Amino acid sequence: MKPVAIFRHSPTEGPGYFAIFLEQQGIPWTLIAIDEGETVPVSAEDYAGLCFMGGPMSVNDPLPWIALVCALIRDAVARDIPVIGHCLGGQLISKALGGQVTRNPVKEIGWGTADAQDDASARHWLGELAGRTGTVFQWHGETFSIPPGATRLFGNAYCTNQMYVLGPHLGMQCHVEMTPEMISTWCEQWADEALSVADQPSAQTPAEMQAGIAAQLPVMRQLSEQLYSVWIKGLRH
Repeated sequence: MKPVAIFRHSPTEGPGYFAIFLEQQGIPWTLIAIDEGETVPVSAEDYAGLCFMGGPMSVNDPLPWIALVCALIRDAVARDIPVIGHCLGGQLISKALGGQVTRNPVKEIGWGTADAQDDASARHWLGELAGRTGTVFQWHGETFSIPPGATRLFGNAYCTNQMYVLGPHLGMQCHVEMTPEMISTWCEQWADEALSVADQPSAQTPAEMQAGIAAQLPVMRQLSEQLYSVWIKGLRH
């Protein structure tokens, strides 16, 4: 089987539980470390699927790899090779497919909830979770528009577009890939950013985020496993 290519844009925003899930399913994967200067492939044909992780940059920044990644996403979609994006990754997919990425009304940081749609697309992706409120982890200040032809899967009061689907492709504003180690690292690395907005209802302090791991992570894991289980069905063998 061809591997899933996982694109990392920042050293501490690795594949997390997504890679663990692939390994549990016996699906090979390879890391393309954009943050270490690795080259963006010109074609998606060598991969079963493409996964794009998060990062502190904006898709609107003048970084040379952004246009190359967007071109690769369009190539994958044209070949019906599934793509999945977490936070920045979801924004990259939206931008590549004709959407826009703009500043969100508020920063969302920490544990939160998002409300699932209850339509045919949602039931396909979410099963029994369709129409319900899901637990998610957030760390973003920008948001994407739903690209043409896609449908919203999740939203909430702080960020209307939390997740969208387009055929076999999935874009997420939230981080369902988190592990306890990633949360601890982010809370240490970006503590100042979190504390600067912790008085807002859309954000939490590092202490609150870490205290929530035991109760919140197992609930979010159910959502991530449901999403990933559907996504891998589209992989090109």
